[in-house]
Amino acid sequence: MSAVQQRKVHSDEDGMRLDRWFALHFPQLGFGRLQKLIRNGEVKVDRSKVATSTRLSPGQVVRIPPIDDPDTVKPIKLNNEDADFIRTLILYEDDDIYVLNKPFGLAVQGGSGTFRHLDGMLKSLPNKKGEAPRLVHRLDRDTSGCLIVAKTHAAASHFGAVFRSRSARKIYWAVVAGNPTPRQGEISCFLGKRKTPDGEQVVVVKNGTPGAQHSMSYYSTTDTASRRFAWLTLKPVTGRTHQLRVHTAQLGTPIINDPRYFNIENWQGAVGLGEGLHLHARRIALPLRSGKRLDVSAPLPPHMQQTFDALGFDAGRYDAQAGDPEEEA
Repeated sequence: MSAVQQRKVHSDEDGMRLDRWFALHFPQLGFGRLQKLIRNGEVKVDRSKVATSTRLSPGQVVRIPPIDDPDTVKPIKLNNEDADFIRTLILYEDDDIYVLNKPFGLAVQGGSGTFRHLDGMLKSLPNKKGEAPRLVHRLDRDTSGCLIVAKTHAAASHFGAVFRSRSARKIYWAVVAGNPTPRQGEISCFLGKRKTPDGEQVVVVKNGTPGAQHSMSYYSTTDTASRRFAWLTLKPVTGRTHQLRVHTAQLGTPIINDPRYFNIENWQGAVGLGEGLHLHARRIALPLRSGKRLDVSAPLPPHMQQTFDALGFDAGRYDAQAGDPEEEA
C-alpha cells in the first residue's frame, strides 16, 4: 500500500481498540511499527492523534499512512509449534471463542523488548477465512488463568461489548501477605499512572487528577495461614491496569512476589512457597452469542499450587460462584 488511505469504522467495530483494528485489517503490520506510526502522528482518527488503546466508534475515519516498505510490512508466518502450544491451553472452545488457561510469565501482547506473546502466536491458528483469533481482554504477563479469545470478527465485536457492559463476571484468586481487615468488603478508589525508572506505575490518586479512572473490586478472605498469609477471592467490577494488585496493596495485604506493588519492608516468606506473582484468573462467566451462559474455571498454575500445598490451602474446598459480586462479596 503506497498511498494514504482513509477508512471508515464499521458498525460491528464499535468499541474496538485501534491496535486490534489494525491487526484485523493489516495483519502484516508489526505491532512495534504500528506504535511508531502512531507516536509520529501518521495514524489519525477523525484527523486527531490517537493512542494504540483508543476505542473506535462507527463512522469514524482512520487515516492509514503508506505501509508497504520492507521495514514496515512483515509477512505472516504460520508456526505449527505455536499452534500446538495454544491448543494445549484450551479450556473451552466453540465456533466463536477459545477460553485459554494463560500461563504465568507469558505476555498477552507485544511491547518494548517483548517478542514472544499470545497475540503473535494466535496468528498461527487462522479460521477458515484466514482471520487470526483476536484478544477480547488482557491479563498481565505474570497473571495466569482464564483468557477469552474470539475466533471471528463478529465474535470479537460481541464479546468486546460484553466486557464493556460488565456482563462478564470474573473471579481471581490471590495469596497475600497478612490478613485483610475486615475479612471481606470492597475497594473503591481512583487510579492514575506515574513514570518510574522501571516504567509506568499505577498509583491511587484523588478524584479530578488528570488521567484518573475510578476502580472498584470486591474481596473476600477464603482462608488464612495464621496472620501471615491469606487466600483472597477477588471480583473486579472495573478493569483498570494492575487494578487488583494495587487494591490488595491498598488493603495493606499486597500479593506475594509482586515486583511492583509489594510494599512491606523486611518481610520474610515461608519455606516451600512458589516463586512468581500469586494472582490467578480462576473463573469467568459470560453470555454467549447463543444466549446461553458460559462458566469456565482454570486450574492453579504450578507455583501457586506449590504455595497452596505449603500453607495448607485446599483449592477444591472453596470455589465462589461467578455471579453478581455485590451479592457474594
